[in-house]
Amino acid sequence: MKEQNTKTGTHMQAAVLAVFAALIAAGCFIAVPIGPVPIVLQNMLAILAGCVLGGAQGAAAVGLFLVAGCIGLPVFSGGRGGIAAVTGPTGGFLVGYFFAALIAGSVVGKPLADEKPFEKKRLLTIAAVGLAGFAAVYVPGTYQYMRLTGSSPAAAFSACVLPFLPGDAVKLLILVPAAARLRPVAARYLIPPKQKQA
Repeated sequence: MKEQNTKTGTHMQAAVLAVFAALIAAGCFIAVPIGPVPIVLQNMLAILAGCVLGGAQGAAAVGLFLVAGCIGLPVFSGGRGGIAAVTGPTGGFLVGYFFAALIAGSVVGKPLADEKPFEKKRLLTIAAVGLAGFAAVYVPGTYQYMRLTGSSPAAAFSACVLPFLPGDAVKLLILVPAAARLRPVAARYLIPPKQKQA
């Protein structure tokens, strides 16, 4: 019975990771091309994965998404896939998704089934790590863009950061309540079931 419960818990955890990886991938279909770096939902969804699942599990979900893209599946913005998307001028943003989920999730911590979703302290924490998560996407993304295009820091900031700040503010307003509400739901599937007496 104990072994069966452990296997069931492992399968449920894998399913939750796959769902979040698929959710991030689905975000590629919503992209607004405003320049070399399009507006996408994927950065918010990667941070959401970390905030909901915790650092390790959230990063694993993003990692699964990145592996799918690197092997050629069209899961990156604009329906792109392949390693060239990661090594190209905008590939640093994709790498940043991983760090964003890891940082945000590590601070918020693993979800608990009995936590109160809309507790003020938790909402403020999610908002703070959400901001940190967006920054964690911009840093490697802007650096790689500068390195591969030869842009100056000011030009890279104008192309890679400035146009996206209003949109990210809106995303943050969506992210905070969504993460708070989904955390206790996800906890039911991530926490191994209590062992029953044989």
